[in-house]
Amino acid sequence: MALILPSSYHKIAALERNRISWIEPELAERQDIRPLRIGILNIMPLGKQYEFNLLHPLGLSPLQIEPIWIRLNSHEYKTWDLKHLDNLYVSWDAAMNPVPLDGLIITGAPVEHLPFEEVNYWPELVELIQEARVRCANTLGLCWAGFALAYLEGVDKYSFSEKLFGVFPLRSLVPGHSVMGTQDDQFVCPQSRYAGLDDKLMEEAQRQNRINLLAYGDKVGYTIFETTDQRQLIHLGHPEYNAGRITEEMERDKAKGDVPLPLNFDPNNPQTSWRSHRNLLFQQWLWFCYQRVSLI
Repeated sequence: MALILPSSYHKIAALERNRISWIEPELAERQDIRPLRIGILNIMPLGKQYEFNLLHPLGLSPLQIEPIWIRLNSHEYKTWDLKHLDNLYVSWDAAMNPVPLDGLIITGAPVEHLPFEEVNYWPELVELIQEARVRCANTLGLCWAGFALAYLEGVDKYSFSEKLFGVFPLRSLVPGHSVMGTQDDQFVCPQSRYAGLDDKLMEEAQRQNRINLLAYGDKVGYTIFETTDQRQLIHLGHPEYNAGRITEEMERDKAKGDVPLPLNFDPNNPQTSWRSHRNLLFQQWLWFCYQRVSLI
């Protein structure tokens, strides 16, 4: 199908270069097809530049997808184009009315060094997450958002001495799973984080029936898991990234002078070796949301 976007959207040319179909809202209304309304709570720095990382895999879906970009009232968008933020992004209440979202994606954020309660928008985010768990088919938390969801399930993060950065192998743990079942037994995915979750605490959380563990890597630990009610899917990596994004982060980090180069990634010959994982993950997640919504 297609993404539903205004013709003024700044990434239209990039979408068309990548052969991703899109239509304007007015045409979508005339087609009378019920789109899947996917909220995207984008709290990445330079969020305008990041948007295409999510639109690309979402736009490959055979379903008609309406992205709803969401802003937090309590967050200071210091590195953002504020005009773009005002023109495109809406509040959580506006996104959930008059009908709730079908699914929600929460991005990462550069606040891994802080305890969750010290993040200025933490109370608002928790309230949003709790409502989404009841009213949305599923919430997909990426990187820091995944740590936040894990914390709310009783598993806290711990800090690394240096950044985990690069492309790392993972193995799927649950063949036939509703979202992960189409993945290869082994696949790779980018990681870009300063924190992790303790393997023993994760295994204990599974024994206590709080989470289901879905993918593990020897270097990165349990990276993909879900709540047992299947209302929240957590991915501590960055499957949405492409090779260009890794290169950009590398150049940004080099300016800091204290961050290692990405492992298992050649900046002189950058390749998106995790493309299949990315596309399958988002397509199966969208299909999972669609099936749940269809049963309501």
